[in-house]
Amino acid sequence: MPDFNFSPKIIAGLIAAYIASAGVTYAITPAPSPLISPGSTVTQEEPGKSGSFLQYANEPKTEVCPLNGALYSKSEKALWERRRPILTMIENHTDARPQSGLSLADIVYEAVAEGGITRFMGVFYCGAQQDVARVAPVRSARMYFVNLAAEYNTPIFMHVGGGNCSRDEASKQCTSNKKAWAIEELAKLGWRKPQGNDFDTISDIGYPVMLRDYNRLGADKQLATEHTMVGSLPAAWKEAEKRGYAALMPAGSTWLSGFTTWKFDAESNVTGSPATNVKFDFWANYNDFTVEWKYDPASKAYLRNQGGQPQTDLDTTTQLKASAVVIQYVKEEGPLDEHKHMYYEVVGTGKGLLFQGGKGMEINWKKAKQTGKTIFTDKSGKEVVFLPGQIWIELLPSASKVTYQ
Repeated sequence: MPDFNFSPKIIAGLIAAYIASAGVTYAITPAPSPLISPGSTVTQEEPGKSGSFLQYANEPKTEVCPLNGALYSKSEKALWERRRPILTMIENHTDARPQSGLSLADIVYEAVAEGGITRFMGVFYCGAQQDVARVAPVRSARMYFVNLAAEYNTPIFMHVGGGNCSRDEASKQCTSNKKAWAIEELAKLGWRKPQGNDFDTISDIGYPVMLRDYNRLGADKQLATEHTMVGSLPAAWKEAEKRGYAALMPAGSTWLSGFTTWKFDAESNVTGSPATNVKFDFWANYNDFTVEWKYDPASKAYLRNQGGQPQTDLDTTTQLKASAVVIQYVKEEGPLDEHKHMYYEVVGTGKGLLFQGGKGMEINWKKAKQTGKTIFTDKSGKEVVFLPGQIWIELLPSASKVTYQ
């Protein structure tokens, strides 16, 4: 690929132009993100170089994760208690698969980003304390994901740009619908500011937190630029600590003390109809995004297939799985504008389904305000109890059909 040698003045001008179009007005000087070009390699000098996904494997699993109830070692707990979660936007285009990091997330959200193509938001805290943990490919934010991220008590929010005003230079008018303005919403939340908790390569985050790796899926597979951004979780936590976004909040309380947890019980008496095979589409006739969850009694988890194939984690090589799969029916709006932005209403109330332990049941959900926690209840109004382990929350348009047996 050709080499481009931009002067600092030109780079600053390009960044300033972007901020103006996004409606965000602070000055930034991001660290450069090096490229790993096809056929080349790079050495990263940050944590993770000598570790492995097995460094805590021999330690007893005695510590309960507050996000999903899974058990981890004392070493892992000692690390997460010094930090706050990292919520990362991860794309799901067919050319971007397999992704890195999804098997390490405590919770994963999935919803359509645009054109029937879904996107993930992984919540990384307890399960991602390995010093080699990375996430990829990191992509742009959407308003509904921001609204969900807001219930995590000012987390680290990692992404590459997002829906914004998209101002037309001739008319000076925004070309996108306000419901798509994720970047402006991050500013309203107070996250998008110099040295803030909004970790966006288009603002003030660069290497070693994120870099582009054109060989992410192997030197023999050509990748478009949008499929190449890789985020380092250890480097992100290190940067967050420098910025004052570790475990302690401004008032001196811990991050966890202000976070609302769900209920978990490994001995919970799971009720409902048999549901060992769960299948659904986000949009009709988008077969590459058809999801199928198959219950595996041996692991007591649902194994994930998408587009008719097992969906795996590139780095751990394992098939993605979930102890609990939540179908959250939401109101769908869009395309909203010429950019084909979509909007899903995640604040309010609605219906859904819960699958765990090989059974399925009807549930309701409620999120009272943007920063409020989404609470799931059974038909009697009692809060559901999750089996410990990774939780997937699938945001489906209200009219979507889910089949299970």
